[in-house]
Amino acid sequence: MYTYAVRVVRPEEWASVKALRLLALEDPAAPLAFLETYETAAERPDSFWQERAAGAAESSARARQFVAVAEDGLWAGTVTVLVEEAGSVDWAGEPVERHQGHVVGVFVRKEWRGSGMTRALLDAAADWAWELGLERVRLIVHERNLRAQGAYRKAGFVPTGRTVLLGEGSQETEYEFALERPGVSDRASDRASGGASDR
Repeated sequence: MYTYAVRVVRPEEWASVKALRLLALEDPAAPLAFLETYETAAERPDSFWQERAAGAAESSARARQFVAVAEDGLWAGTVTVLVEEAGSVDWAGEPVERHQGHVVGVFVRKEWRGSGMTRALLDAAADWAWELGLERVRLIVHERNLRAQGAYRKAGFVPTGRTVLLGEGSQETEYEFALERPGVSDRASDRASGGASDR
């Protein structure tokens, strides 16, 4: 298996961003992993993908898309982090209580699964979140997507106990997993117990 490097997408790479997203939406697990269908994504105009790539490139402070690029130039995996501000409302209409990152669009090509690539992408996402001073990074995963849950646990994410219904009228549930910024949970415990904080 080839080696790879994880980096941020560039605005001019919008066509590759589109191609990898469409590939992800063709995956058998896509109905459990993504809220978008292949048909919907394929019909979007080029301007949508251009804006998407530019909005998650190096210059953006609101989102960052990372890709794992193999030696031969193949984009083998991706993950995107969205910044959520405390006091705002998330995609599900729920209040956001903390300054945090929200991981979306996690995908690794089948032939690269089990290589540690998912962990490398998630680590890159978390590192960027910590650089921004975010308190934690979270993601939402379908109750039946056990493979993804296992990958997230290996990367240090743990269930928070919060659940989200997949959609109005749906009986399917998604779980919130989160990774706390190093030291944040310790400081929270100190404050709760009246101890000192290293803030």
